[in-house]
Amino acid sequence: MIIAERIKELREEKEISRCALAKAIGVDVRTISYWENGVNEPKASYIASLAIFFKVSSDYLLGLE
Repeated sequence: MIIAERIKELREEKEISRCALAKAIGVDVRTISYWENGVNEPKASYIASLAIFFKVSSDYLLGLE
């Protein structure tokens, strides 16, 4: 699950908490935890929000580049 690894990696590089990321993109902190642990994957709209927040492409988050 590349997207789980990428979300966690980007969050840690930016040195922000799960709570701060959740607040920034409008989800519950548990959602971030589920994404990072591979329990769930984000919907397309959240992938777009994550890409904008981290200033990366959606393809990067999905492991396509």
